[in-house]
Amino acid sequence: MASHGLTYEGCNFLRQRLVLSALSGKRVKIKNIRSKDDEPGLRDFEANFIRLLDKLTNGSTIEINQTGTVLVYQPGLLYGGTVEHDCNPQRSIGYYLEALLMLGPFMKSPLKATLRGVTNDLTDPTVDLLKSTALPVMKKFGIDGEGFDIKVVKRGMAPGGGGEVVFTCPVRKTVRPVQLTDPGKIKRIRGVAYSVRVSPQMGNRIVESARGILNQFLPDIYIYTDHMKGANSGKSPGFGLTLVAETLNGYFLSAEMLSTPQGQGDPILPEDLGRNCAKLLLEEIYRGGCVDSSNQSLALLLMTLGQQDVSKVLLGPLSPYTIEFLRHIRDFFQIMFKIEVQKPLEDERKGGDKVLMTCVGVGYSNISKTLK
Repeated sequence: MASHGLTYEGCNFLRQRLVLSALSGKRVKIKNIRSKDDEPGLRDFEANFIRLLDKLTNGSTIEINQTGTVLVYQPGLLYGGTVEHDCNPQRSIGYYLEALLMLGPFMKSPLKATLRGVTNDLTDPTVDLLKSTALPVMKKFGIDGEGFDIKVVKRGMAPGGGGEVVFTCPVRKTVRPVQLTDPGKIKRIRGVAYSVRVSPQMGNRIVESARGILNQFLPDIYIYTDHMKGANSGKSPGFGLTLVAETLNGYFLSAEMLSTPQGQGDPILPEDLGRNCAKLLLEEIYRGGCVDSSNQSLALLLMTLGQQDVSKVLLGPLSPYTIEFLRHIRDFFQIMFKIEVQKPLEDERKGGDKVLMTCVGVGYSNISKTLK
């Protein structure tokens, strides 16, 4: 690999590559983006993501060839500040927000991003999920403060969208190393059942069926219903459920499920949705670890950027997305993780195999942060 930058092929993991490029300051070239496709090149939502990155940085250069199959990104300074962005409705706000969570703490000035679009869809983690699981993960690394929040102003279900979310994030000079190795037992389950442009009764039906399963294991369960009306309810009808289990040591595992978008396949009953989501949560608890599967790469990134000290995090089985992310971290930051598989003892009932990830941080310090 040449020292002037990194070269990749294909459209997979585009977000990972651009986010790591922006953090490491390394130029990245991605070629053969869907070059064999009937419609070659970048999709609208990817171009939209690149525009968002451009708003957040100062002095980035982005070159895309005519067919959109080659992208060269030379990152500039992460600037931050107040940003407004209309996300492409092909993907939900969660797709864009996941990247903002990774970049937010390392801006020059505190970030206040207003994102508009689809708040909840079937492909990406919803805004509710990121609020209830990604923020607590970041707090463990010392990224916290009064201005650290994700606020759902309006909901917008797929396919129409029309939602609005405000993400505010303080800046940090450094990230502290962590030892997250013992999740502890589950102590309570919280959740939100949301419904827009359908009968408010849907929420109650979801809650009842989810409790029917979870109450067999745990008494402390509270799922509140969120029914948004009028202008705040977006453009499409729908309902869904996000469940979060909290462990004794303050870690969060989550699962979520949504109704089928309008005009896309068979409708799902709220009772079935509640039951299936509860089962998904039990599955996630079985996988276990201190960080749930949707936030593995966020935790690994913060470990990589930590001070030059050892960080350890216990995860459930690694998702394919996370495995690719580890390869990218090695490319951009030359950091290799030590991976130890831990098998639970027969009688402990600790769920599936766990993976203990260990690394020494690169001692990343936020150079763009304004000196006080």
